[in-house]
Amino acid sequence: MQQFDDITFKIIGSAMKVHNSIGSGFQEVIYQRCLAIELQKAGLSFEREKEQAIFYDGIEVGTRRADFIVEDTVVVELKAIVNLEDIHLAQAKNYTVAYNFPIGLLINFGALSLQYKKIFNNKPKQ
Repeated sequence: MQQFDDITFKIIGSAMKVHNSIGSGFQEVIYQRCLAIELQKAGLSFEREKEQAIFYDGIEVGTRRADFIVEDTVVVELKAIVNLEDIHLAQAKNYTVAYNFPIGLLINFGALSLQYKKIFNNKPKQ
């Protein structure tokens, strides 16, 4: 997964710039808008609120919108809560696997310090 280090480094750095600038306490959508500005400045291609189909046993069972898809390889899930919990990590892992991305990032702007977790999909489908 080393080939994604440069992309995730830029995403996390962009998130840190946002958090250092406006701090915690805003709604998730505010952080999403600010992060979009920073990702653009970092020269990363991305899509916001991209709807993805969720499949079970080869059958589409619904859709979910990813906060960001960056460089067509990293799914980014944002939170603006006091503290990340296991359920948020599980949700981000599920999205990473369900969307078939090799790596995901869970980023929380709601804590006093920026929180982030890398999530790996050990079995991406080709």
